[in-house]
Amino acid sequence: MSAPKGKYVWTATVGEKGQIVIPKQARDLFGIRPGDTILLFGDEEKGIAIPPKSAFEEMLGIAFDGKDVD
Repeated sequence: MSAPKGKYVWTATVGEKGQIVIPKQARDLFGIRPGDTILLFGDEEKGIAIPPKSAFEEMLGIAFDGKDVD
């Protein structure tokens, strides 16, 4: 069974300190680099979501009324 185009599934292991490693393929696909900040959204019924960095920038723009953040 093949996944629908643009849909992916990965697994990650949680270490003793609660850290997870994002799989290399996912990091490459979404341009995640060491030192980047990511958002985690949690829903007790649906689970955890990690949106792309562009969503973070968009939310900041909305929060600050479309003004540049310096």
